[in-house]
Amino acid sequence: MTRRVIARAITRTPRRFGAPGAGDTGAATAEYAVVTVAAAGLGGILIKLLTSDWFLTIIKSIFEWIIRAALSFFGLG
Repeated sequence: MTRRVIARAITRTPRRFGAPGAGDTGAATAEYAVVTVAAAGLGGILIKLLTSDWFLTIIKSIFEWIIRAALSFFGLG
């Protein structure tokens, strides 16, 4: 008898914590804000990197290596 009363009390008690969607208010907005800040930071780093002389030197050497390899493959270099 006591088990039935306790079981009814537990099943009829409304859930206050852990209800689906209870604590998710504004979560998507916060996630979008974090992604936006991360994208802006990455964009700033890329702009700084792409405009540096060091990076341009590396890109030039890579292209020169590719062109030399292609020319030697076809017997032109």
